[in-house]
Amino acid sequence: MARIAVIGAGMGAMAAAARLAVAGHRVVVYERTETYGGALRRLERDGFRFDTGPGLLPLPAVYRDLFLKTGREPLEECVDLVQVDPSTHHVFADGTRVSLPNASRAGVVAALEDAFGPAAARRWGDFLVRAREAWDRSRRPLLEEPLWPNWQVLAEREPYPAVPHKRFLRTRAARTLAEVGAWELREPRLIALLESHALAYGLDPRGTPASAAVLPYMEHAFGTWYVRGGMRELARAVYERCLARRVEFRFGAEVAGIVEKDGRAAGVELSDGTVAEADLVVAGVAPAVLERLGGGTRPRGDDGVPPQRGAASRLTVLLALRGGRPEGVAHRTVVHGEDRDAELESLFGPDPAVPARPTVTVLRPDDPALVPDAGHEAVTVTSVVPEGCGGSPDALAEHLVTAAERAVPGLRDRLLWHEVRTPADIAGETGAPGGAVPVPALAAADGRLLHPSNTTRLPGLFTAGGWSHPGGGLPHAGMSGALVAGLIVEGPDFRGSQ
Repeated sequence: MARIAVIGAGMGAMAAAARLAVAGHRVVVYERTETYGGALRRLERDGFRFDTGPGLLPLPAVYRDLFLKTGREPLEECVDLVQVDPSTHHVFADGTRVSLPNASRAGVVAALEDAFGPAAARRWGDFLVRAREAWDRSRRPLLEEPLWPNWQVLAEREPYPAVPHKRFLRTRAARTLAEVGAWELREPRLIALLESHALAYGLDPRGTPASAAVLPYMEHAFGTWYVRGGMRELARAVYERCLARRVEFRFGAEVAGIVEKDGRAAGVELSDGTVAEADLVVAGVAPAVLERLGGGTRPRGDDGVPPQRGAASRLTVLLALRGGRPEGVAHRTVVHGEDRDAELESLFGPDPAVPARPTVTVLRPDDPALVPDAGHEAVTVTSVVPEGCGGSPDALAEHLVTAAERAVPGLRDRLLWHEVRTPADIAGETGAPGGAVPVPALAAADGRLLHPSNTTRLPGLFTAGGWSHPGGGLPHAGMSGALVAGLIVEGPDFRGSQ
């Protein structure tokens, strides 16, 4: 039995802690804040409850596997997990609206045919077939296995089978998501639909590899899910599973450094000077934080993959509304920006700023637990913003509320109060400088969207969570926990989850 110190109580770190405890190790989690969950937080006020982090769960199989491997109670006995249908209602710049069913390729194609015509729908259906091929090629090395020592193969090989495009006597294949849209979909609203999946993760479709086609594919293939009571309930269930497996949590315990002895990790030093000895250390923190804990020695990345920098952040407005939620309203609505080029230039240009007319995601859960009574509604509006963006929170929120009015008629007349969550709030909760939010690992692009492996140059130090392989997002965080546990329990010969 090894003594294992875990830095941070985010979802990836807790997933690793629960699995390691089941394997017989003594696990202690040190969390600098007063609660668990990382980005999965909650705000409560006047009987309203809001998720302040991710509002939906893709790929629930990751957490089903966690609960199966760490105890007898399946995930569905610990949380009320429901499939969201329709998956998304889209409001396009020209006013076109379309609702896409959940986990149904045929249903999505039929909905697009009704909205855009048979030719456009056929192109989207054909795109999903190619996206599935990209998923089949990249799923295991990117999600289920430790990062390959020869990760350069993943960096160079584009798994998306792009359709050859002939122009001016030259034949080319799409290398970016924007080129996939322009050359293969060719319909402005389909292009907006495709690019919105990248934009949701803070990725610029103009430079994001074609392999990002797996993002819409995952949603169409595996569905989108919600946890009743809010996504914070998933964090609560994982935390309670850790407690049931006798994981110890020490909140308000900020780690100031990683202790080294005989050339390997030997524990953690807390900000009060206390040293907690350990045989192994698992860090669930952002790269800059890990570098500071390692005394500037940059302990992560025994594979040469550089930590990701410059990730985007999120701006969220929580709206308490008078009047109940209307019947038939979609749980999630994406309101597309009215000027795609201007929006991308604002977000990713030389002087990043909050777009004047951003793409926003509006969440309107049908969940009585989130409101004081049936005569009120809790609405969350989120948009991608540059990390560390400043300005008056209310002025920033005005852009989002204006966009959200296209999805929620009469919004301002119904508004009781609102709260704004800025990148600074995310930084305070997660420790990530500038409130940066990590993106999922993607193949190609010279490895720019890969993440460092879960092992490090310092023996005995491992990393979990969105800033290490396989990257950001709730499912990916859970996968990182499984990979770390496998590497510790089975050793360097571990070849991935089954």
